[in-house]
Amino acid sequence: MAQHLSAFSPTRPTSSRSFALPSSSSSSDNEDDAPLPFPTALPRSDFLAPDFDAAAYLSSLAHRHQTLEDLRSDLRERSAAISSELLELVNANYTSFLSLGDELKGGEERVEDVRVALLGFRRAVDEIKGHVRERGSEAGALNKDLGAVRGDIETGRKMLELDERISVLEGRLAIDSTGLDSNESEEEDDDDDEEAPDGMVGSSSAKLTQLANEYVAFDELAVDIGRETPFVRKMEERMIRCRNTILLDLNSALKEAKKAGTQGQTKLLKLMGIYALMDAQSEVVKALKAK
Repeated sequence: MAQHLSAFSPTRPTSSRSFALPSSSSSSDNEDDAPLPFPTALPRSDFLAPDFDAAAYLSSLAHRHQTLEDLRSDLRERSAAISSELLELVNANYTSFLSLGDELKGGEERVEDVRVALLGFRRAVDEIKGHVRERGSEAGALNKDLGAVRGDIETGRKMLELDERISVLEGRLAIDSTGLDSNESEEEDDDDDEEAPDGMVGSSSAKLTQLANEYVAFDELAVDIGRETPFVRKMEERMIRCRNTILLDLNSALKEAKKAGTQGQTKLLKLMGIYALMDAQSEVVKALKAK
């Protein structure tokens, strides 16, 4: 009978697990279909193999007399059964699992050793942090001291520059009071050829402008250093002397330009600008009112 079965394509109804043979011309119409043997269930041990591979396992089922849908149904049933068993196992051991931490015994010495080691490590880290903070504070203090030293050096440089500028201006004013050398006198005469009318012998406006600019330069330098510093206070008398000397020369030149009338108007305007440069507007008013 097995030889005859291999010649047919069996069909398996979904409602029953049996194979039905089509009726032949020699059999009677009332003859019942003969049932075929249903495949055995998939062994559970197949799934427990250490090297289990799903694709390889399914390939090995190619010669199994079972439709693909039936195989899927078997696998779903097997998966549901395993899930149910797992749920029951978890429920049965849930209480034991929760109390596992309380039931653990031993290892206290090892835990204490680890705790002591961690505390020692923490103290070492805190000690290193303290050293780092100390070094940071020291570095900050050194940077502050360095900034102060640099500031003192810069202030000292400015003080030397102030003294040098005052000395240069004092020398020029002293030269002007005693007479210029021949070369410098010729240069000033050339500068004032266009503005000096006949009979005007006072200092040129160009020369006075240069002297005033030098005074303003070291006056601003004194402000930068600080008017209240002892050094600047000591220089104050020399600065005032230079200022007063320049203003005297300005007054003399202004009076001469004023006397020249129309011919001295150009120089008069230049001299008034020099008064403004030295912030001495009140002095020019006095000079203009003086006879």
